[in-house]
Amino acid sequence: MIHHRCILFALALSMPAANAGDDLQNRGQDPFFQVSSAIPNCPEPAGPRVSEAEWRRESHHRIEHGNHCWLEGRCRLPNAFAYDQEIADSTRRRLQWLSANMPGWRQSTLWVTVWQRWMLVQGCVAPDFAAQPFMNALRDVPDVERVIDQTTAHPERGVPYALYNNGALEKNDMKASGVNDKGKKK
Repeated sequence: MIHHRCILFALALSMPAANAGDDLQNRGQDPFFQVSSAIPNCPEPAGPRVSEAEWRRESHHRIEHGNHCWLEGRCRLPNAFAYDQEIADSTRRRLQWLSANMPGWRQSTLWVTVWQRWMLVQGCVAPDFAAQPFMNALRDVPDVERVIDQTTAHPERGVPYALYNNGALEKNDMKASGVNDKGKKK
């Protein structure tokens, strides 16, 4: 069962900003990087880039979530965000290993966001992409609490994430893009 925080995180990264004309930036310095580029014309996700207004609105929630795992005794560090750069580095090493041992994953155009020990994988994959083994391999990265799959084999039908377009978010119809109203793939 997907935890409600997981759904909230995925939806937060998928929602357009209140004012798409605002300067979008990765204000929290969350690791966000492209890991493959084999599928042409795959729309770039907005990732952790948000407007100033959205950043201010979400800052208290971010602080509270960051400290939660330590208060609950699930983290050795006092803030879940303290793990993120190390997770990103480990993910890059894991992907190098996967390139030799599961090379089919490279038949994709994917971006990864690491956010408070959660990994969000967004982008496009080949129709025969082995998503489950790939996502399971990413779950093996040390300190990763959850991996969220927001990929599609049919980008022409839409994608399950907010789009980034030259500094602005584009509105994206989640139902048309293969995500139901609970944030799960159809």
